[in-house]
Amino acid sequence: MNGANVGIDDLVDLLGRWASGRGPLYLLLAARFRALVDDGVLPPGTPLPPDRTLARRLAVGRGTVVAAYDLLQQEGRVTRRQGSGTRVAPLELPASRSADSVRANPLLLHILHPPDGVSLLTCASPDRPPAVLAEAYEEAVGRLAGLRDLGYQPAGNPELREAVAAYYRGRGLPTTAEEILVTTGAQQALTLLAGLLLAPGDTVLTQSPTYPGALEVFRHAAAVVRPVALAPSPAFSGSEPAHSLSAAFSDPGPALSPSAAFSGPGPEPVPDLAAAIRERPSLVYTVPTASNPTGATLSAGERRRLARLAEEHDVPIIDDEVCAELCFSGETPPPVASYARGEQVITIASLSKVVWGGLRVGWVRAPAPLVSRLARLRAVHDLGGEVLGQVAAAALLRRLPEIRPARVRELRDGHDHLCAELAARLPSWSFERATGGQTIWVRIPRGDVDAFAQVALRHGVAVPPGRSFDPLGGHAEYMRLHFLFPREEQSRAVAGLAAAWDAYDGTRGPAARRPLVV
Repeated sequence: MNGANVGIDDLVDLLGRWASGRGPLYLLLAARFRALVDDGVLPPGTPLPPDRTLARRLAVGRGTVVAAYDLLQQEGRVTRRQGSGTRVAPLELPASRSADSVRANPLLLHILHPPDGVSLLTCASPDRPPAVLAEAYEEAVGRLAGLRDLGYQPAGNPELREAVAAYYRGRGLPTTAEEILVTTGAQQALTLLAGLLLAPGDTVLTQSPTYPGALEVFRHAAAVVRPVALAPSPAFSGSEPAHSLSAAFSDPGPALSPSAAFSGPGPEPVPDLAAAIRERPSLVYTVPTASNPTGATLSAGERRRLARLAEEHDVPIIDDEVCAELCFSGETPPPVASYARGEQVITIASLSKVVWGGLRVGWVRAPAPLVSRLARLRAVHDLGGEVLGQVAAAALLRRLPEIRPARVRELRDGHDHLCAELAARLPSWSFERATGGQTIWVRIPRGDVDAFAQVALRHGVAVPPGRSFDPLGGHAEYMRLHFLFPREEQSRAVAGLAAAWDAYDGTRGPAARRPLVV
C-alpha cells in the first residue's frame, strides 16, 4: 500500500495543539503522531516530511523531530531509510476495517479482527472457559439474591477485596482488604497506575524482553521506557544462542537463569538495575515469575535485591504476577513485596491466565493510601467493575488450590509437546525451556522475525516478532511462541512454521507495525 500524500499544511493541521501537554517536546510530538497512525488518519505508506522541513514549520529544533521519528521507528510505527525518507510503516497483515470504514488500530488487529484460517500464536491466553467458571457464576448468583446495593464500587466488591487479601496472607504476605483495588483485568491496573504515577517525560525501567501491553501503556503515558537487566550478569550478552533447540530439548539442564531471560541482545548495552535506578526513574516494571515472554523466574536472592533497591532509592516497582500461579514446579514463589520493608512494591495480578481471559477481573495490591487514590481515579472512568463477575472471582480464588494443579499440568504437557515438535521440525532454531507460564522465547539463526512473520502468515501461522517485546525495538531475531493449543493444533502450527522457514530466504525486513500480543 502506497499510502496517501499529506501536504505539510494538512499535516500541521492534523497535529493540532500537539505541544500543549507536559513533558519533553519530542515525546509530545511522538504521542500525537502515534494517535494519527493508530487511528488510521495517516495510513500505511504515507510519507512524512523531512526532519528539517517539519521542524521549521513547527518552530522547534530539528532534534525534536528526529527524536520523535526515532521513537516511532523503535515502536514499528514508521520506517526511515536513507534516500526514501520517513513513511508510516506498512501494515503487512490482512486488511481489516471496522464497520465505519476506519482502519482498525493495527496493535489490536488480531483481537478486533481475527484473520480466518490462521493459527494465532500472537495471543497467549486460554481460549476455553473451564467448567469451574460456570459453577462460580452459579454460586455468585445465589450470593447476590436479596442484595440491596447500587453496585457502584470503584475500589471493588468488598467480598473479592477480602478474598484477594486472604490469598496474599496465605502466601505469607500480610494484607488487608484496604490494600486491594479490583480492576477490569491487569491491563486496567497498569493503565491506572501509569495515570497516577507517570507524567510525560518520566522514565520507566523495564526488563527486555517484557510484556508488550505494558510498553504500550507507558508509551501512551508519554514516558521514556528504558531496558535494564535485573541481575548483574546477563547470559544473553553474546551473539550466540544459549543452546541449540535440539540440545535444549534432549538435555533440559538447569532452569533458565533469570538474568538470561531478562536481558538480551539489543541496539545498545543494557545496564544493570542497580546502576540505572540511581538516576531516580519514576517507575520500575517487572514480570519476575513465569515471565511473559520467556517463561523464566527470578530467584529469591534476585527478588530480595529488587526490593532492597526499590527501598534504598524510594522508587516504586510494579511486580506483575499475572502468570505467577503457572509455575511448572507447582510452587508459587513469594511476591517481591514479601522481601520489602517499605511500601515501594506494587503487585498486580488477574485470573485471566489461570482461569480465562474473558473473566475480566484483576487487582492491585498496594499501600492503602495509593489504593484510595487509584479508586478515585477509577471512579472517573467507569465507577467500578461488574459485580457478578467479581463475586464469581471470589469463589474462584477460594477454589484456586484445586484449579491450579490441573491448569499447570495442561500447560506443562503443552510446553513439552511444543519443544518436541520444534526440535523435530526446526532443529536450527534455539530456545530455552520455560519454568512456567504459557510461552517460550525462540531465536531464528538468520534474518529477522519481522520479515519471517510475513512468510509464516502466508503459511497460515501468525507469530509475534521479538521487537514487540523490547522497549528499544531490539530482539529482531526472536519470537514468542505459546503452547496453549491442543496437541494436534499445535503440531499443525509448527508444521506451518517449518514450511514457512523452508520458504524464507533469510532477508531482513523493516520493522512492521505489529498486532497486540497478550
